[in-house]
Amino acid sequence: MNMETRILADFYGLSYIEITNLNGYDNQNFSVKSDKGKFILKTYKAKPELQELIEGENQTLLNLNRDNENIFPNPIPNLSSNFLNYENGIISRLLSFVDGEFLGNVEHTPDLFFSFGKFLAKMDNQLLNFRNSAIKARQSNWDLQHLELNKKYISCISRPEKRKLVSYYFQQFREQVQPELNDLRKSIIHADANEWNVLVKNGKVSGIIDFGDMAYSPLINEVSIAITYGMMGKKNPLEWASYIIQGYHKHLPLLSREIDLLYYLVATRLCISVCNSAFSRQENPENEYISISEKPAWDLLEKWIAINPTLAAESFRNALGFDSIIQQDYQKEKATRDEHLSKALSLSFPQPIKMTGSAFQYMFDAAGKTYLDAYNNIPHVGHCHPKVVEAGQKQMAKLNTNTRYIYDQLNDYTEKLLSKFLGNLNKVFFVNSGSAASDLAIRLATNFTGKNKLMAMEYGYHGNTRMGIEMSHYKYGGKGGKGQAANILKAPIPDTYKGQFRENNGSAGKGYAHLAIDLMKENDAEIAAFIAEPVVGCGGQVPLANGYLKEIYPAIRAQGGICISDEVQVGFGRLGEYFWGFEMQEVIPDMVVLGKPMGNGHPMGAVVTTDAIAEAFANGMEFFSSFGGNPVSCAIGKAVLEVMGEEGLQENARQTGDYLKNLLLNLKEKHPEIGDIRGSGLFFGVELIQNYNRNQPATALAKNIQNGLKDMGILIGIDGPDNNVLKIKPPMCFTRNNADQLVEGLISQLQAK
Repeated sequence: MNMETRILADFYGLSYIEITNLNGYDNQNFSVKSDKGKFILKTYKAKPELQELIEGENQTLLNLNRDNENIFPNPIPNLSSNFLNYENGIISRLLSFVDGEFLGNVEHTPDLFFSFGKFLAKMDNQLLNFRNSAIKARQSNWDLQHLELNKKYISCISRPEKRKLVSYYFQQFREQVQPELNDLRKSIIHADANEWNVLVKNGKVSGIIDFGDMAYSPLINEVSIAITYGMMGKKNPLEWASYIIQGYHKHLPLLSREIDLLYYLVATRLCISVCNSAFSRQENPENEYISISEKPAWDLLEKWIAINPTLAAESFRNALGFDSIIQQDYQKEKATRDEHLSKALSLSFPQPIKMTGSAFQYMFDAAGKTYLDAYNNIPHVGHCHPKVVEAGQKQMAKLNTNTRYIYDQLNDYTEKLLSKFLGNLNKVFFVNSGSAASDLAIRLATNFTGKNKLMAMEYGYHGNTRMGIEMSHYKYGGKGGKGQAANILKAPIPDTYKGQFRENNGSAGKGYAHLAIDLMKENDAEIAAFIAEPVVGCGGQVPLANGYLKEIYPAIRAQGGICISDEVQVGFGRLGEYFWGFEMQEVIPDMVVLGKPMGNGHPMGAVVTTDAIAEAFANGMEFFSSFGGNPVSCAIGKAVLEVMGEEGLQENARQTGDYLKNLLLNLKEKHPEIGDIRGSGLFFGVELIQNYNRNQPATALAKNIQNGLKDMGILIGIDGPDNNVLKIKPPMCFTRNNADQLVEGLISQLQAK
């Protein structure tokens, strides 16, 4: 006779027993058929604190069963009228069997989900005034309010793109939920109303089992957990959640402050689930029960990140008739902006967007809309990346000073950054932006060479300082520009699509380089520096023709100047195959300008150069940037580089970029309005033309497509001399699914033109 059969016979007098093993987390469960009916036997390894919790659970069930019949498990007294049995370090107890089909095995309908919410509300109503000290004192890692107990399990998640998703929601919990916890209504709740604990009869929820996760917790957590499992596998999750919420609210009214937290609480439950699944798989890989909901949990979590929290709150509020929180008219904000800010600060769209949040490749507005961000290359590793945010928060709380002191963060980041460079590029100057870096680069160049003339690229852009504007044809040659300064030489853009030389096999590069070299000869030995982006961003995402820099760099150096690569837009692996844009030209510059992606939105810039140039600059005049290279910036910059490595973002840019480029090239075959597709990695230009003529820009069409995509929830830019080039440069976590969404949007807009 095995232990379970002996317990049933000795303590309960049951015979003719048929026992079936059921899976569980912390205990063993058995389905029992006997001569006296069906039961559930539960056994536990005896621990003092566990005994108190089991007794608390029994008391709760006895309370619930006072006015109900066969909808909750009922503790069965043994032959000595006790509810717990003790034998050989094992605690056991017997519960009545609650009949019904599992919610996970029946067809889901709105009425069923409404009854689900109603059932939970009635149960919670009965528990509102019930107290148990053991349950109240319990701190369970499955209790949503104790999410942090699961932080140690994040490392068990093997895939980095999934770890970052969970880390993001841990961070959001700390920011959005934790400050509200003390003011929320609390009660003892079931805390695990999932599809395998909820029972159904005749199309309605009829019972619930497994009270092992009961907690004294915010009341709204009961609803959060229920809708989390109810939404899994659903095409329209918010709609299905609303049915449960409506049923609950009708019998136990919810408060608006509770409803507004639901988005984050759902994510909290999903994170707890996937964290525990990952940990338990390591500990007990053969227990199928442990990971039974893992895939649908991940599916919902990955869908959840693209849902605007405002939209979720609005959906739940609408279901209950609460006031709307959606804001769609931004005229008041725009008027205030216009009153206090110069009109030189433009807005991207005629109907402006008011942004309220973001996550990785998504941005959220005040109207509840989610935007796929295919335009912002500044949040290089993704908007609000949790590792980058945490690095900044931690360092800001510890030390933030300047480079007049020694601190580990400066050396740590400098070494990590310089390890990305070859040749003799081994000195770095930190500043706060790409613009400041460009300006400093020219100071370094003129100081080192003793010359004052500069050669820069046609349509190039190098920042918003006075020097940056003077050498940026994109600015001085555009609206409001003052024209070309006497000390600036403009090299023709080596454009193989519309320019003079179009064979991109090296011959075009040589041709364009010699045009620039001829210009240099007119200013022999007067040029301090040549500066160019490897892909001319504001010129329309135009990659320098193959072989161009291999021709022009030696010529610049031969007349006494230095070569500067502006990597502000294309650096840090954005081009996919190359970490720095100059690498695709097979050259090494004398100086590299860095900006935008360095800090993932935190203001950072740098100039990387050689010992000789840096030494010449140390002429007695101190160089100092109040914030350049401060500990917070260094911690953030280091985190960005670490995320790139951990998540393989350069390789993602290559693979996703290749996939996106093929989609765009296929689109070009079907739409003659697309004249050229150029770029690589996650940095593309799509040039639009009219009448099959590459010299007739389709400027209006480009603007219409940009606005049309915005209405569809997709953000891109427009650039180029004629504003006819669609600019695609998303965060580096952009996926193939995102690429599909972008191209489907382009197809829709091109068909609607």
